[in-house]
Amino acid sequence: MMFLFQSLRTMARESEIYEPVKAFLEGKGYEVKAEINGCDVVACKVDEPALVVELKLTFSLDLILQGIDRQAVSDCVYLAVLAPDTPAKRKNWRSRRRDYLKLCRMLGLGLITVDLSRKPGQQTEALLDPAPYAPRKNKRKQSRLINEFTARVGDPNTGGINRTKIITAYRQDALRCAMVLARHECMKLVDIRSASGVAKAASIFQKNHYGWFERTARGVYALTPEGVDALQTYAEALPSLTGSE
Repeated sequence: MMFLFQSLRTMARESEIYEPVKAFLEGKGYEVKAEINGCDVVACKVDEPALVVELKLTFSLDLILQGIDRQAVSDCVYLAVLAPDTPAKRKNWRSRRRDYLKLCRMLGLGLITVDLSRKPGQQTEALLDPAPYAPRKNKRKQSRLINEFTARVGDPNTGGINRTKIITAYRQDALRCAMVLARHECMKLVDIRSASGVAKAASIFQKNHYGWFERTARGVYALTPEGVDALQTYAEALPSLTGSE
């Protein structure tokens, strides 16, 4: 009984979105009707394809799936949701808005928000219009992807892991340097570079991202306790770096 009451209350609140959306579309010259063949809102204008809007209280997977389903009957499909009405909801919306818009853009869906606290005529805002998705390739990111793939030795990670530090090509180079240093109390940088085969050794030691190295004299470095621990932590990955697997 309680579930039925909650469902009816949700339907009533969702219906509150309809009037502002209808007024918004009518202001753009559309004739608007509700609940046409399963679509929450259908709007038509002479010489233009039908426009469909699906209504929900919040942005959700169910709403996305409904929007995708409606694309079978219209190339112009909007999702309409209530604007967040509390500080916590607004904060959550701001943190996710960019991703929501990106997802809708990729799926060719429009996105509308309805703020019932505003005056009539100002309640509805179209954040995104439906359009075919044409992704723009980021050449810099493409280059970084291929360079990392090429530079990384073997496949030292497991796909889908979390809470585990990824062994990148940079970390592999740092480990090579640490392995060389582990055999000596300290070494000149030029000798470390030669013994490890790491061309960018100077940059690695100067930046010292992991705190594995310390300079004992000009151009001379030693391994820190953190560096010793790192060699134990990544012991399984070391053989592949020396070709001794």
